[in-house]
Amino acid sequence: QVRLVESGGGLAQAGGSLRLSCAVSGRTISSLRSYRMGWYRQAPGKEREFVASISSSGGSTDYADSVKGRFTISRDNAKNTVYLQMNSLKPEDTAMYYCNADHVVTRRIDWGQGTQVTVSA
Repeated sequence: QVRLVESGGGLAQAGGSLRLSCAVSGRTISSLRSYRMGWYRQAPGKEREFVASISSSGGSTDYADSVKGRFTISRDNAKNTVYLQMNSLKPEDTAMYYCNADHVVTRRIDWGQGTQVTVSA
């Protein structure tokens, strides 16, 4: 079983920054290099949407248009941790942010419980 725990959420002012972390653990984890990692978010009354993803090696990243140039996803495979640096935050970034792990072979996807980000105007 894979366990993902997000942290780093909280309240920020518009224009501010937050750094989210996603710690991955579990007895089936041999290496975080086996997983493509992603961040998603869900605002109240809206569907969950893609924010960013990073390849298993960290050499390739992808972002939603709404966060390009403001958010940066990164990973530290040695620490089994993925990060989302969020700069120039906007009130519309307010949402619950979820981390997911996509196994590159089995394509099993696991999710964390989420961390709340609230951006005030």
